Amino acid sequence: MTEAVIKKENCRLCNSENMLLVVNINPSPIADAYVKKEQLNETQDLYPLDLYLCKECGHIQNAYVVNPDLLFRDYTFFTSNFKGLVEHFKIYADDITSSFDFKEGNLAVEIGSNDGTFLLNLKEKGMKVLGVDPAIDAVNLANERGAKTLPDYFTDDMAQKIVAENGKAALVIANNVFAHSDNLIDIISGIEKLLDKDGIFIFEVSYLADIVDRFLFDTVYHEHVSYHSINPLQKAFARKGLEIFDIIRNKSKGGSIRCFVKRTSSEKHTTQPVVQEYIQNEIQRGLDKKELFLKYNDDILQKKKEVLTLIDQLLAEGKKIVGYGASTTVTTLMWHFELTERLMFLVDDNKIKQYLFSPNNHLEVLPSSELVNRNIDYVVIMAWNYAEPIMANNKAFADKGGKFIIPLPELKVI
Repeated sequence: MTEAVIKKENCRLCNSENMLLVVNINPSPIADAYVKKEQLNETQDLYPLDLYLCKECGHIQNAYVVNPDLLFRDYTFFTSNFKGLVEHFKIYADDITSSFDFKEGNLAVEIGSNDGTFLLNLKEKGMKVLGVDPAIDAVNLANERGAKTLPDYFTDDMAQKIVAENGKAALVIANNVFAHSDNLIDIISGIEKLLDKDGIFIFEVSYLADIVDRFLFDTVYHEHVSYHSINPLQKAFARKGLEIFDIIRNKSKGGSIRCFVKRTSSEKHTTQPVVQEYIQNEIQRGLDKKELFLKYNDDILQKKKEVLTLIDQLLAEGKKIVGYGASTTVTTLMWHFELTERLMFLVDDNKIKQYLFSPNNHLEVLPSSELVNRNIDYVVIMAWNYAEPIMANNKAFADKGGKFIIPLPELKVI
């Protein structure tokens, strides 16, 4: 792909061209493209974020694909910088190695392995590990830490090369990256070639039902091109001789699923009743039908109207309003709710983001101490999933008369 963005005309899970626009989300810049002061003159384009429903298999996806090199080659996210994720992956590795009888020296391959944090846990368990990731800096760090990693995208061709050089894998992992991949059919084909006879593929991904139920539409940004539910995934795996045989829910990313996939021919792993329960629930809810998402679109617009009505009233009264948060989800929320010109600046507790400027509209990111220093009246908690700890950590602001606006899932002023 050489263009910055292309429109995909067919479903990335089943290849059907029967696609329907169901959720309109305002175009935004690349969500995590925060810039330094000396970069403020650089152009940062806006790219579409509209969601489409495949009317054949029911998969929800962004049809517009930003060149992955723009998103991932200079990726600045390192798993090892986040204590919660480090602990999550340690427990995760303990769970799967105690649940399945992997042997010492079995090959484990992680797709989108970042800086090798998860692979190092598997290596400690005696497994031979190999990562695949396009982010150059993360790959360099992974290799320095002892988690051998290839600096590229995972494809069917790469799977064949890995098998030729390392043999088949007992375990293939994809943590929070299965939603990032445009070429899912090719990736699933590669996974099928890579797995040994009784090997398993395990992936974690945000669950579409949670995105709808909890109004997590701000997780729609250009890194994420797919929003997964079980029914379309099971059909896609079946076409390659694979099947989901178990599912576990967890709270990661606001609501995620961990899916376990095997060869259909493997008798070593029994398909659990929970898989069909998920599929039946999705069908009953209409998670594969346009009506649910058209209503979702309307509900989002209504919440936007409520937030803008409040903020415009406060601005008319001369109140000083800023946003709390400088993450990828904040970019989507800020652009879709048209807050880009209504906030004075952003605050964030992540020192890496402080004194950078938000993508395209260039709001400066400052430490949260500036809420008190600059006598701010209202803070819109853009990272609304973390509203409770944010408010707890900013009592000095509240004690001085500052108020918090929580925009979602229900508008609140505290």
